[in-house]
Amino acid sequence: MAKCDYPGCTEKSYIISRLSPDGFLVATGNKAYSFREAYKRFGYCEKHHDELMKSVWNRVRDSDGKDDDHVAPTAI
Repeated sequence: MAKCDYPGCTEKSYIISRLSPDGFLVATGNKAYSFREAYKRFGYCEKHHDELMKSVWNRVRDSDGKDDDHVAPTAI
């Protein structure tokens, strides 16, 4: 089993996610016909996946900082 993609973590990854360690979707750069093909996959341990999800939902609920170029995971 692969290790967690969160920087500095040495735990095994159990959860596959489309969120990067920065909490954003990262395009594969390939011509894609589905969500699965369009965005890179990452693996996380449960602790870091939960932290990422918490930060994403806090960012989505917060009214500040919505003018950046990143696609919110809920937009797809």
